[in-house]
Amino acid sequence: MTDIRKLLNQIASAEAQLQSMQFLAPCVKGGRVRTRVAGMVYTFSPKPHQFEGWGIFQPVDGQTAMLVKGADLPQIDAYLQHFQTVRLRLVDRLQNQSWLAYPVNEADMRQRFKTVKPVPVHLVTDGVAFEQIIARWNGDSCWFEEVDRRADPAIAETLQSALKQQIPVKELQFKGFTPEMRSLYELVAQRTEGFAQPQRDEKRLRQALKLGGGELDQFQDRGDYWTVDWTTSDGVRHTSAIAKDDLTVVSSGICLSGRDRDFDLQSLVGVMEHQEW
Repeated sequence: MTDIRKLLNQIASAEAQLQSMQFLAPCVKGGRVRTRVAGMVYTFSPKPHQFEGWGIFQPVDGQTAMLVKGADLPQIDAYLQHFQTVRLRLVDRLQNQSWLAYPVNEADMRQRFKTVKPVPVHLVTDGVAFEQIIARWNGDSCWFEEVDRRADPAIAETLQSALKQQIPVKELQFKGFTPEMRSLYELVAQRTEGFAQPQRDEKRLRQALKLGGGELDQFQDRGDYWTVDWTTSDGVRHTSAIAKDDLTVVSSGICLSGRDRDFDLQSLVGVMEHQEW
């Protein structure tokens, strides 16, 4: 049976020791810092509260720890060596210095952590999407250590270029391309404004109508074509069926004597307004 009195004495001794010591800890903006003394974990609110980075802290009381100074690189490196290495590729910034990342090797992650999923990585000092990094898992969170110098930088550059060109995930292929990279690219694409297919389709239709002098109201996907509701510059609304591949008119919504496919969406605006095309 546990000696309660002895246990209480141990806690009191640890807390007394805590008041006189400084400790190293990572801290995200608005988060808390932790340290372990005599096998017990203590959690503090940092002061200043908005500090983000690696710091040396001094407990003020049982709830607050004051930042004494920033930690230097040898101290940070020594701290991180106690935890498991995880190789990841960056997806997107979540906030401040926290990024979402995806495992380089799904099988390895599944074996070690029993799951495969994107994970937050904190205190990423330098990061761009698709870059491979080394992080450390402390059992609760992932902390950035460094850019992985073993990784081929051409892979990140190729993925970045494909994203700029808005190459669909299903069409992406290059030497060394892995299933993990496909999952990574899909994650980045989903989080990139204007990349998602409905957004791209809307942008394409809106631009074609604008060039013709019209305005898009809404559209529906019908498989090989869209049903497009749009308005001419004089405020008249129309509904037309438009082919997806080249924006040619499948059905204009008015009688064009069977010549619908002679026009595309842009030129159709002029037809509806009785302008020359």
